[in-house]
Amino acid sequence: MVDKTALVIIDVQNGLFTFDDFPLYKEDVLIKNIQLLIKKARNAKVPLFYIQHNEPKGKRLETGTENWKINPAITPNSGDIIIQKYNSDSFMDTSLDEELKKNEITRLVVVGLATPMCIDTTIRSAVSHGYNVILIQDAHSTIDSEVLKAPQIIAHHNDVLRWFCDLYKTEEFEFM
Repeated sequence: MVDKTALVIIDVQNGLFTFDDFPLYKEDVLIKNIQLLIKKARNAKVPLFYIQHNEPKGKRLETGTENWKINPAITPNSGDIIIQKYNSDSFMDTSLDEELKKNEITRLVVVGLATPMCIDTTIRSAVSHGYNVILIQDAHSTIDSEVLKAPQIIAHHNDVLRWFCDLYKTEEFEFM
């Protein structure tokens, strides 16, 4: 059986690009790589699933605010599916699994923010839900933590997650 693929773009929202003292690691490269993957997916007629994190009033990604909106550099098209989430796990208490099954998707190509939270959690959950997963290793990012710099966090997660999913770089990955 051939896997039917979807591109899953997690939490690429305005509020995650506005940390004053904590710059997002290589945000320009992140956007450029996600834009290229979106173009490749659209050319291959691969469905796009945007995951949008929601937080309560007063929080960085407060639902309905400018920070909550998907970054305009990767604005969804009318046919793209937008899933609202309230946890790090894009499957938990969302319609993601239902929508993927409805579209007969069996393989997920994952990109977005933030590496140690929603990317890691969603990949592990996707595998537990029976999906084959590909992580685009240069199309997810984070900020520095109190312990590690962002490049170390990203490298660590790429190394650990390779046990759960396949890794590709943006330039080498092609949708089939």
